[in-house]
Amino acid sequence: MPDTINDLLKIVKEYNNKKADLEKIKQAYEFSDMAHKGQKRKTGDSYIVHPLATAITLANMKLDAPTIIAGLLHDVPEDTNFNLIDIEKKFGGEVAGLVMGITKLSKVKYRGIERYAENLRKMFISIAEDVRVVIIKMADRLNNMQTLSALPPQKRKRISLEVLEIYAPIASRLGMGQIKGDLEDLAFPYVYPKEWKWFEKNIIPVYKEKMEEIGRIQEEIQKEFNENRVKVLSMHGRRKHYYSLYLKLLRPQYDRDITKIYDLVAIRIVVPTVSDCYKILGIIHKKWKPLPGRIKDYIAQPKPNNYQSLHTTVFSPSGKVVEFQIRTLEMHEQAEFGIAAHWHFKEGSINFFSRLPGFHPKGYNPPKKLKWIHELTEWQKYVTDSKQYLDSLKIDILKDIIFVFTPQGDVIELPEDATPVDFAYHIHTEIGNKCTASKINGQIASLDTQLKNGDMVEIMTDKSRKGPNRDWLAFVKTSSAKGKIRSFFLKKSRSQR
Repeated sequence: MPDTINDLLKIVKEYNNKKADLEKIKQAYEFSDMAHKGQKRKTGDSYIVHPLATAITLANMKLDAPTIIAGLLHDVPEDTNFNLIDIEKKFGGEVAGLVMGITKLSKVKYRGIERYAENLRKMFISIAEDVRVVIIKMADRLNNMQTLSALPPQKRKRISLEVLEIYAPIASRLGMGQIKGDLEDLAFPYVYPKEWKWFEKNIIPVYKEKMEEIGRIQEEIQKEFNENRVKVLSMHGRRKHYYSLYLKLLRPQYDRDITKIYDLVAIRIVVPTVSDCYKILGIIHKKWKPLPGRIKDYIAQPKPNNYQSLHTTVFSPSGKVVEFQIRTLEMHEQAEFGIAAHWHFKEGSINFFSRLPGFHPKGYNPPKKLKWIHELTEWQKYVTDSKQYLDSLKIDILKDIIFVFTPQGDVIELPEDATPVDFAYHIHTEIGNKCTASKINGQIASLDTQLKNGDMVEIMTDKSRKGPNRDWLAFVKTSSAKGKIRSFFLKKSRSQR
């Protein structure tokens, strides 16, 4: 059955039972339904089905009422006879501001490289001004992808490619793992149809078999939890997202062999407290033998991206291996919804994200997850050519990220394949300009060495050094490093005139 406004209100009521908010959401639904009256989607559905689905996605992330209302109204200014002034009169300035942001983002389409690059700049400005705008856009794009089959083949591929290259990586940067995975899985068949057919034939049947086995193991372990009187908030089978699994299978160490991957499916257990996590781990290990080297405590030692959970892989009754992931509700929501999770139960926390560094009040310190936007604005001034901007964007922002450490234990975020010189310039321009050598994990390494996740990097500098080496431009990866090196030589040539 299609979703209704009552389904939306029921989800919201579970985490926000304010009568005024629920009433306002209902009014927004009725206004949107009236505004879109007579309009149909390509699928043949009434248009209201789309904004409602968008709002339900936002409600499942437990977002605040203005965000959900904006989700219901996001297409009104562009597709109906009502405008932003009408929305502001009925629902206030905050909602109108969010809808205006989404209206701007709706123009981010591939229409030639120059215009596309400019539209992407607008997207990052929108994230900086109010990250909720992009979260709504992600929910909007997710529903569009779910109904993509109604569009012509060429358009399906173009939209799906845009999802893989732009939207999914941005969702990843915002820590929204569930949305990222769902977007990639929906785009996969349209962008790589041959690979999808191979995957569908050879891998999905293995998934189904594993998920059936997971169901039996859940029943068995639940009895143990009941006997030990440990409260479990939820327990469910979790399959690895199709597209991320496909990319993993392509790595040389796996060579498309599904039997070499242990975390194909897992049982995810959510409990109230951290101490409950360890109790659950003890019960599982008492019942089934753990696989050596596969117990990972990301609660005591979180991943550099702040991911927290206990992981263990055990031998199941049938002799096959099964992975368990154990976490609290807060850890679970952070892993699934990322930046969106910051709104849960935090009245007024929106203001925390509402300004870009450079436009913010004195002393403002943006959350770590949004500091990359500040870096983006910094290197944008060095990049004026549209193609160069897009290429840089794919390396600096949308490429897979690695986390490396300073000798003091601080975490530095860099794009994959970054070098010690990129690291040096990330710390400070002068450290980059005067670096002479590097140590990686205590060993001397050349300045063009590609860094790996978890490396500890130390930079040696020479105060008497006059500046960087022009040859570094051949191997540095970040636009920030390239820009600062070029800037040094530009200033030098001007001073010599």
